[in-house]
Amino acid sequence: MSQTASTNGQAPRSVTVLGSTGSVGTQTLDLLAAEPGRFQVKALVAGRNIELLARQAIALGAAMAVVADPTLYQALRDALAGTNIAVGAGPEAVVEAAMMDADWTMAAITGAAGLASTLAAIRRGKSVALANKEALVCAGEVMLRAVRDAGATLLPVDSEHNAIFQSLADGNHGSVEKIILTASGGPFRTATHEEMKRATPEVALKHPVWSMGAKISIDSATMMNKGLELIEAARLFNLNEAQIGVLIHPQSVIHGMVCYKDGSVLAQLGSPDMRIPIAHTLAWPARMATPSPRLDLAAVARLDFAEPDLVQFPALRLARAALKAGGGTPAILNAANEIAVDAFLNRRIGFLDIAGTVEKVLDSMGTPPADTLDDVIALDGAARQAAQRFAAARAS
Repeated sequence: MSQTASTNGQAPRSVTVLGSTGSVGTQTLDLLAAEPGRFQVKALVAGRNIELLARQAIALGAAMAVVADPTLYQALRDALAGTNIAVGAGPEAVVEAAMMDADWTMAAITGAAGLASTLAAIRRGKSVALANKEALVCAGEVMLRAVRDAGATLLPVDSEHNAIFQSLADGNHGSVEKIILTASGGPFRTATHEEMKRATPEVALKHPVWSMGAKISIDSATMMNKGLELIEAARLFNLNEAQIGVLIHPQSVIHGMVCYKDGSVLAQLGSPDMRIPIAHTLAWPARMATPSPRLDLAAVARLDFAEPDLVQFPALRLARAALKAGGGTPAILNAANEIAVDAFLNRRIGFLDIAGTVEKVLDSMGTPPADTLDDVIALDGAARQAAQRFAAARAS
């Protein structure tokens, strides 16, 4: 695999970015733009933001630009008129873009909408940088079976999973006793039950450390994000639920730790900046420069840790139970959570009702199998409908 075009004379690494207009996607493109001779952009895919997508495609000289909403095809064509950039629209075009012959694909289309394209990218047998945690949460066995069959490489982008990946760099996986994912604790780390009950979307969106989109910010506030990451870690690193710990670490300096059976603990540290794990996967197995702030431990001065309170943050308990249950339960958990978070953001339910809604959906749907992508998609739809009903009942 080539490392740099500018330093070793090899061809640039070809890349595709699925979800180029989102937070992870735009940060990925910033890194690409900083080293134009090192990368060649095959395809950029967005949901609906055709103005930004067109600007990105032109700036980076992409071969193709795709918008997921088929009704925006003509608008994207008009935005790219006079260029040689191919245009596509609709779910099939998104999958076709994912299947283009790229050395490295960023899978950053969030939610169940990103499952088909992520699977298509994996089946090409190249490197896939995984920022869509739902791929392994909802369709873990389907995705991992495809990885094995295609000989693909999954490179975790989430800061916690990327930290574990880096801490396993010696390849001595058989000596791992457990791993620890860290969590900032979000805006309600020290809040009372009554404060959380009264919390508005504005308060819940104020993450103390990370700058993220609305949905993941709420997931951080409920700690559902850590629950989903726990499930993803189990899939990525072939661990059981008991081998994955979670610690509240408000400084967000240590992103993950690996505890070995000899008592050694290896950790990855860095500033809370997503460009660091993105760059790690983008250049892997080499490294590349980023403009990220450098970690100053003297300025940080202290590192605090605490066990999460599962009464205060029941979403983490629900995620552990879903992982133990297996089958399609994690897919149900994820889908119900997406609907509940949306209902909260639109002021139809309270903050504490998010986990309550998810738990009712899990209780109502049991533990169905999820052996194929079609199974996962069907469960996702059923769980969303159930969550809508329970959320509506809570709102009335």
